[in-house]
Formats: sequence, structure tokens, C-alpha cells
Amino acid sequence: MKEILVLYYSRNGSVFNLARQIGRGIDSVEGTAARLRTVPAVSAVCEAIASAVPDSGAPYAEACDLEECVGVALGSPTRFGNMAAPLKYFLDGSSPQWLSGALSGKPAAVFTSTTSQHGGQESTLLTMMLPLLHHGMVIVGLPYSEPDLATTPGGGSPYGASHVAGSEGNNRLSEPEARLAFALGRRLALTALKLAA
Repeated sequence: MKEILVLYYSRNGSVFNLARQIGRGIDSVEGTAARLRTVPAVSAVCEAIASAVPDSGAPYAEACDLEECVGVALGSPTRFGNMAAPLKYFLDGSSPQWLSGALSGKPAAVFTSTTSQHGGQESTLLTMMLPLLHHGMVIVGLPYSEPDLATTPGGGSPYGASHVAGSEGNNRLSEPEARLAFALGRRLALTALKLAA
């Protein structure tokens, strides 16, 4: 069984819900399985310490998760048109994998959630690709052969799956958003199998 890492940071659950849908898409491809992992929050207070195990959701990611998996889906809420600091902090620590080329040639995809329709989804998705490209990864997006991409009133982009969470963060994934996230996971898994062969 080839595992694909679904690595995300989620503060209010929207990105986690996308991660689960992407994981379902990965799991739908015979021979692949999703490995969901999250990262701890970062704090400006140096003495703040996170529990070694999250209170809920996926376990915290470790460097070996990047190395052991045949592909990566990277997800973050949008923070001023960019990925959130906790995910960036984790990626900033991946220099050993960059030096060894551990991720080179593996496929990767990105996903995000914003408060509003114009909250920076596409800029976040694009900037999340940059460290993946530096690692030599092959970026997988969503093609317009996915009908929901051209008709969704919410999230969804050729750059990756996305969700519009609303000002209170309580908008559930719409059916088109969920289908696009599933499709991205499935496409990532199919690509990973082809590249691994």
C-alpha cells in the first residue's frame, strides 16, 4: 500500500474537512491510502508549549512522514493571501529533505479555506506551491474536465481545492467543494501511482 501524506493546519475545522475529503479521494484509488497529519500552532510567546499529541484530529507530522509517503497534499487556511505560519514553520524545517532530494519527483497538491470568496484563495494556493517546487515535486491541480470547477458558487480552483468558510467559519463544505476536494485527492493518488511505477 502506497501512502500519500495529507499535511494540513486547521484552526476552526474547515481545512480539516477539506483534508478528510482529499483523503477519501486518495483512499478511493486501489493501492493508495491517505496518511493525515497536522502541525501544532506556533506562538509569539516563547514559553508556550503544545501537547505532544493533539487534543483531536490527526497526529502531528514528523519529517519521516514526508520521506515515507509517495505524494503530499498540503493544506492551510489563508492568512493575508498566504499559508498560515504553523504550516510554513514546519516546511521551513524540511531543509534536510531538500538537501537529500527526498521529495524530488513526488507529486503534490494544495488546498485552502478562506472566510470570504475574495479572501486570497488563489494567492495562497500559488504560494503554497513554492516550497514544493523547491523540493522538486510535481504539482497536480484540478483540470476543467471536473464539471464543478466551472460552476461552483463557492471554492474551487485549477490550482487546488478550496472552501469559503464564511465570516463565522461555520459554512459546511458545499457539495461542489467536497467533490472537487475528493477529485483532487483521487488525481493525486493516480499520479503518485504512475510516478512510483
